[in-house]
Amino acid sequence: MQRVAAAADLDVMDLPEIVIVDNLVRERSYSVTFTIPEFTCVCPMTGQPDFATFRITYVPDAHLIELKGLKLYINAYRNVGIYHEFVTNKILDDLVSACQPLRMEIEGDFNVRGGIHTVVHASYERP
Repeated sequence: MQRVAAAADLDVMDLPEIVIVDNLVRERSYSVTFTIPEFTCVCPMTGQPDFATFRITYVPDAHLIELKGLKLYINAYRNVGIYHEFVTNKILDDLVSACQPLRMEIEGDFNVRGGIHTVVHASYERP
């Protein structure tokens, strides 16, 4: 049986470090978009796999997200029982914490399950 991630558990999940690198182009503002079409986690109610496409767009400040580290981080959710809303917001929180962007938006576009298509949007903007 898969373990269900509750809201209180999100901060203590054992996930790989999100690797960052220096942003060498700081003279202008620009955005970076990642599309992750093979995201998987597990439905916490049924134990069945959930599939999604994640779209992450951010405006970097001093740091960029390194792609291999992002891949390892994202793939670590494969066997985690977690709700769509929780995982989308957890990923946003972790990425913002790692790279401290000016802005970041994330969309979790989950495949149809039980006749319901779920899309979760979350965003961050530095105060």
